[in-house]
Amino acid sequence: MFMILKNEALVNIPIAKKIEKKLECHNDVRIDNYFWMNDRENQEVIDHLNTENNYTKSILKHTEAFQKELFEEMKGRIKEDDTSVPYKLNGYWYITKYEKGKDYPIYTRKKESLESEEEIIFDCNEMAKGHAYFKLGGISISPDNTMASFSIDTVSRRQYTLQVKNLVTGEIFSDKIENTTGSSTWANDNKTLFYTKKDAVTLRSNKIYKHKLYTKEEDDILVFHEEDETFNAFVYKTKSKKYIIIGCSSTLTSEYRFLDANTPDAEFKIFQERERKLEYSIAHYDDSFYIITNNNEATNFKLQKTSIHATEKSNWVDVLPHREEVLLEDIEIFKNYLVVNERENGLNNIRIISWDKTEDYYLDFNSETYTASLGNNPDFNSNTLRYSYNSLTTPSSVIDYNFSTKKSEVKKEQEVLDKNFDKNNYTSQRVWATAKDNTKIPMSIVYKKGIELNGENPVLQYAYGSYGSTIDPYFSTIRLSLLDRGFIYVIAHVRGSEYLGREWYENGKLLKKINTFTDFIDCSKYLIKNKYTSPKHLYAMGGSAGGLLIGAVININPELYNGVIAAVPFVDVVTTMLDDTIPLTTGEYDEWGNPNEETYYKYMKSYSPYDNVAAKNYPNILVTTGLHDSQVQYFEPAKWVAKLRELKTDKNKLIFHIDMEAGHGGASGRFESLKEVALEYAFLLDLEEIAH
Repeated sequence: MFMILKNEALVNIPIAKKIEKKLECHNDVRIDNYFWMNDRENQEVIDHLNTENNYTKSILKHTEAFQKELFEEMKGRIKEDDTSVPYKLNGYWYITKYEKGKDYPIYTRKKESLESEEEIIFDCNEMAKGHAYFKLGGISISPDNTMASFSIDTVSRRQYTLQVKNLVTGEIFSDKIENTTGSSTWANDNKTLFYTKKDAVTLRSNKIYKHKLYTKEEDDILVFHEEDETFNAFVYKTKSKKYIIIGCSSTLTSEYRFLDANTPDAEFKIFQERERKLEYSIAHYDDSFYIITNNNEATNFKLQKTSIHATEKSNWVDVLPHREEVLLEDIEIFKNYLVVNERENGLNNIRIISWDKTEDYYLDFNSETYTASLGNNPDFNSNTLRYSYNSLTTPSSVIDYNFSTKKSEVKKEQEVLDKNFDKNNYTSQRVWATAKDNTKIPMSIVYKKGIELNGENPVLQYAYGSYGSTIDPYFSTIRLSLLDRGFIYVIAHVRGSEYLGREWYENGKLLKKINTFTDFIDCSKYLIKNKYTSPKHLYAMGGSAGGLLIGAVININPELYNGVIAAVPFVDVVTTMLDDTIPLTTGEYDEWGNPNEETYYKYMKSYSPYDNVAAKNYPNILVTTGLHDSQVQYFEPAKWVAKLRELKTDKNKLIFHIDMEAGHGGASGRFESLKEVALEYAFLLDLEEIAH
């Protein structure tokens, strides 16, 4: 089978072989002809993926120079020799910097004063040498500042190797602890380290160990084992530095244990035993623990407190009661102030309350589409709150707010290295589409001023819509490459996120998951009806669970879109959720449902993109994945693409790009990921026949 390209070259379309496999559940039989692709060790699978990559390269060959131009353009807006805003912790100022021409960060610190001599803790450019992929995980500094635990991933499956560096001598201890989550926590004795290991097959974080410096890993003590396969475990230290906390969480339930950080060999004490659908998180202050929880049907969460000596739920009392219209997202505890991160009508608010109750007020954000979030505030005694602010048209700023003076100081505003950039040349707005059940669905929109809404504009509509994860309206220098070429960019805040509170999430999961897809479609119809665009110029994009959204949408209403991009897409929902050996599966039952139960099986099957591919016309499609992805396995999109090729009745492009070195997060290195964005943008702009 052949396709004629613009340059008249003939290129073979990859046609995957079919090996019938019957998958039976609840007396229902599904035929999966591409199940054989599940084997990463099978050379035929690797050969097929390489063929797909070669095909994609040939289809987009005429855009290669344009891709390079886009890459250089996007890279050129980013300050290469960049430095983070310093933060102080335990007598040291910590700074992360990038140097011109280098891909990876350099972690440094200075003792007491920013004028002090710089000490390099880790230079990731040196550490990354010889690795196709490199990621430095969590860095944890011992309380006496002499040791740093750190972790490295060189495969991109989020399986980190943990090590310790002596910051006085520069020696990196030879002992390596494999297959960890990457983070670790020091007890106050400066020699005891707590860390989390993953199950070797499912990659579920399920065991907490205690390691003593100068001892072997085989001597490490297992202090907690999470045996419920729907839960993950983690460990951290409170901001007050008083307690080591072990947490366990599933989608709907959480549980914590705590231990005095001065007595690491004592037993952990349970905080509040897990109860189905009871969610809580804890922070320590003075003689109390503060608890963000949905206790007593607080759907949007509330803040409670309890004595450190009586932590059971029966002792919890309200500090900030539940409010129907306000989602409590996070808190930050300081010696003199409680800072609360809230969300109301989709917008972030930062509330400041003094412990003596004499002050209670909000920071002022005068915009309709913006993102404000708490920044890095590790110092319990600080009189300054660090937060970040940006919008669709405003570059990101790191801001310090002084509690005493009530003054804000912009410590750093993101530089856009483009002499033609002026934030006043762009406009943003929030509009509301009406869903088929009459629910109002918000969208955040940005475009260059002067665009006429005549139905002829290209629009890229983006959404995620799962796990209660909210995509706030944020600034992007990368996105300018689309906006400056006439694109309108839209974030659809569909149900399944928490943009409008916890119920917004609840109404887009389990047996209400279809709302996520139909919301997106109704947003598309709004954009067409109101002449932002037309089906000839409308494009959709989503990644991971957002890739599921894209797959479902083009099965339901493919005629609405000229092209779509599905990045690392979760598209084989039923098969994946029935396989409890796949990473993340068991912990996802509360999000998608457990297909071992017939009701959920049938519902999943009704929308699963792979199961619902049919003989029909589809839009132009670009699919991306990483061979080592541990969250959405590469074979899901590989099978989906193969089935689409087999059944689709159109002559539109269907191309599949596989990063053979990377995982779910894409390529490592500061700028490498821009090459994939350049490919995606070239795909869109080529379909629009915008000059390149």
